[in-house]
Amino acid sequence: MTKNFNKSSLTLTKEEHIKENSNYLRGTISDDLKNEITNGFTGDNFSLIRFHGMYQQDDRDLRIERNEQKLEPRHAMMLRCRLPGGVISSEQWLKIDSFVSKNTLYKTIRLTNRQTFQIHGILKKNLKNIHQILHKIGLDSLGTANDVNRNVLCTSDPMESKIHQECYEWAQKISNHLLPHTKAYAEIWLDQKKVFSTDHEPILGKTYLPRKFKTTVVIPPHNDVDLYANDMNFIAIIENKKVIGFNVLIGGGLSITHGNKQTWPFLALELGYITLDKTLSVAQAIVTIQRDWGNRTNRKNAKTRYTIQNVGLKIFKKEVEKRANITFEPIRSYLFTTRGDSIGWKKDINNNWSLTIFVENGRICDNNNQLLKSGLLKIATVHKGNFRLTSNQNIIISEISNENKNKIENIAISYGLIKTNSKLRENSMACVSFPTCPLAMAEAERMLPVFITKVENIMLKYSMEKEIIILRVSGCPNGCGRSLLSEVGLIGKSIGRYNLYIGGNRIGTRIPKIYKENITEKEILVHLEFLIKDWSIYRKENEHFGDFIIRKKIVKEVINPIHDFWN
Repeated sequence: MTKNFNKSSLTLTKEEHIKENSNYLRGTISDDLKNEITNGFTGDNFSLIRFHGMYQQDDRDLRIERNEQKLEPRHAMMLRCRLPGGVISSEQWLKIDSFVSKNTLYKTIRLTNRQTFQIHGILKKNLKNIHQILHKIGLDSLGTANDVNRNVLCTSDPMESKIHQECYEWAQKISNHLLPHTKAYAEIWLDQKKVFSTDHEPILGKTYLPRKFKTTVVIPPHNDVDLYANDMNFIAIIENKKVIGFNVLIGGGLSITHGNKQTWPFLALELGYITLDKTLSVAQAIVTIQRDWGNRTNRKNAKTRYTIQNVGLKIFKKEVEKRANITFEPIRSYLFTTRGDSIGWKKDINNNWSLTIFVENGRICDNNNQLLKSGLLKIATVHKGNFRLTSNQNIIISEISNENKNKIENIAISYGLIKTNSKLRENSMACVSFPTCPLAMAEAERMLPVFITKVENIMLKYSMEKEIIILRVSGCPNGCGRSLLSEVGLIGKSIGRYNLYIGGNRIGTRIPKIYKENITEKEILVHLEFLIKDWSIYRKENEHFGDFIIRKKIVKEVINPIHDFWN
């Protein structure tokens, strides 16, 4: 007997009532845009603007000072673009850079680990402007936040092979198929006239999904999208250099709540294999089941992984087959052996070049060490190809002709875009956290560069400076930094204090386990030095750090997260 929380007699969450009463995501957003008294959105609109791709934030560095001055927080919006597969043209980049430079508080662009970009510090008066700019250049921000299918990830760089190009096109198709149908976005932000007809959401429903939903398309053996952390995944199966179908995996997710043992991270589970022609119907079936069966009375238990736990994988699979009118075939053989990005130059399928540039924590800005924002702007003025954003917060300048290669390289060198970094640094990641994220408990993006330098010094001390450790920092337990798929993960507890997790693996198929709780950065470094020293002495040949941790039983391996993660 399956549970349908939409029809439950239990009390629905506040968020469910907001969606129910929103008139298909319109709310009174238009009225708030006219309100010049406050720079923020009021009431339900604070939540509803997320469906349109924005979060209301304030500068937490200034919060106390402004409170003492009896001023409201310095509200500004963060906008996240919809960019399935991460491809953006040079012309589009120029328009985005121009808006950011002229109309935002921070003047920076932030690459996310969901293969798109965010713009922080947009004042309310400039919101229509950026939405209309996006529309004119063929982009939008619809469905990049809140309870919908988010930006669809795809193994990076479609120009790497025809297979990559085909999978990129599937990422676009899935994204478009699962988009909200409401005309609210066009009416509010693009000033399109309201059509007086009944809105209808055939896939998402009037109250949309119970929680956010994340999707990937991935090409083995490279797990650059961290597929096991996502709700729905399509693994390309290749024969005779063609994609013939997908293995479908569901139910991954990393968010937890500190101390709440009813929350846990979980790796995506195998459903079965499908041919290409069934892809969209299967995607729709999975999403509608989560729509109908997901928990709408407790948001902490509302993600797809909890729905599967509540009803059982076998029942969930049977319902997918029923709704999609298919029978899953057995999973086809696949193997993942690598993760991360290959920094530097390589040739593509058309004998052009691509240059992957390391972007620390995804922040596109100029500083004393690197003029990254100015350098990319300069490249965009001469480059005729595309930029491709990766799931590891880096950027690929792709489709560079042989004639243009030296010109692009000289620009990149002169602006400091090409630098030698340790493999440790290149494989690190942090979420945004302070000062703009309202959920942040501890620093992440701002602390990681200096923290990595300290870990690099430890690695050098024990002659391990050429080795890789996947190290990630999240400012809170919501999973944005994907710390719970790293070999060393830090999750913020309070200012300057973190939980330290160890024992994940290099390719992102094992969840780490807590090693020390609520400790300072100084204490973390002491523990890491002890562990790295032991690794340098007692590891087997080519043994990775996380595998060493598990083999030596420094922490217990997380095999079944429901039982193992907290115990």
